[in-house]
Order: sequence, then C-alpha cells, then structure tokens
Amino acid sequence: MKQLALGVRLRADAVFESFWPGLNGEILAALRAPSAAPLWLWGASGSGKTHLLQAVCAAAGGPAAYFPLADSSVPPAALLGLANCRVICLDDAGAAAGDLSWERALFGLFNEACDSGARLVFAASSAPRQLPWRLEDWRSRAGACVIYHVRELDETGRAQALKLRAAQRGITLPAETLEYLMKRVPRDLPSLLHLLDELDEASLAAQRRLTIPFIRDALEKHVDTKP
Repeated sequence: MKQLALGVRLRADAVFESFWPGLNGEILAALRAPSAAPLWLWGASGSGKTHLLQAVCAAAGGPAAYFPLADSSVPPAALLGLANCRVICLDDAGAAAGDLSWERALFGLFNEACDSGARLVFAASSAPRQLPWRLEDWRSRAGACVIYHVRELDETGRAQALKLRAAQRGITLPAETLEYLMKRVPRDLPSLLHLLDELDEASLAAQRRLTIPFIRDALEKHVDTKP
C-alpha cells in the first residue's frame, strides 16, 4: 500500500472492487478510465467520495497522492510538488473556499497538473460553482472540471454493499442475519460497514459465526460498555 503525502495512508479496503456503485456506475467507469481530464465529485457525507478517491490512488500504477483539505493544520505550501505524481486526489476541497492562500495554491496545482499531465480528482460536499470562492481564476478552473454527483445508496444498495464487504472479508452472511442488521442498527452505509468490521473481529475472537443471537449479544455488550 502506498504511503502518501503527510503520512496519510490509503485504507486497504478502499479499492474499486469493494465499491457498490448503485446509481454511480457512470462515475465508477469515468474514474477507472485512463484520462487526464480533471474530475470533481460532490455529494453528501457517507456517499463514498473518499472511498472513490482512495481507489483512484490505489489503481494509479505509479506515484499518487491523496490529500484531505479538511486538515486545517496543514499549510497551502503542502501542495507544492504534488504535480509530479501521476494522480492527485484532493478530498474535502470545499474546505479551501474563502481562503485566498489555499485557493491560490489550488489554482497553481491545477495549472501544474495540466502541464505535467497528472490526473486531478476533487471531492466536496457541493459542486464547484456552488462554493464561495474568492479567487475568480480558481473559480473558473474548478468549474471547468468534469462534474459528477455521487448519489447515496438506497436501502437495497446498502444491503448489497454490506454483502460485498462481507464476501471480501470471507464472512458468511445469511439473508436473515443481513435483514436483522439492516433493521436494528443505523442504516447509513459507513456505520453499517464499520459495525460489520467490528462484528467480524468479535466473531473471530469468540470463534463463532455471525448468527443473529451472536450479533444481538455483541450489540448488547457494546451498549453496556459505552461511557
């Protein structure tokens, strides 16, 4: 796994093969296709934007950088040199809106990436023209990206994503167990996937299968141990 800028490490499970597309098949195809066109993904928290950005880096086949702009402790100068990478993925890009130093840094990186042929992929909660940029040159560049709206999965899609994660972890997840999880725990996808990972670790430690009684006991213990 690539060690990226600023000590950020790609999640081992953040690959294209572990992403259930739902209504986002066109986005997945665009990200997997070889292209230097800059892309801008926007959508709600938990819709899978970070997963997709890290998957692009994992599939780059060369130097790649995943950079979360929401980290306020990092200076704009941290973007210097990133254009030498084959792929540059900038998460939480909207966090830079209104900060001239960051907007100038993004404008400079955009131009350098275009010159070097590096691929740029941005992710944010909003489309670029909906963000309060101050630097008009950067507003123009951001708006020139190919823009995709990442759609959240419906209940059926979340169930399919959970089944996919289970299969990749070698977990047997019977239909009744899946139904139990979907009905009794938070239904947003990040929470479901995190819970599945925790249940898998608990089942391995206890040497038990993920049956409904085991999950019920594990959830009760989790509630009892909360501060």
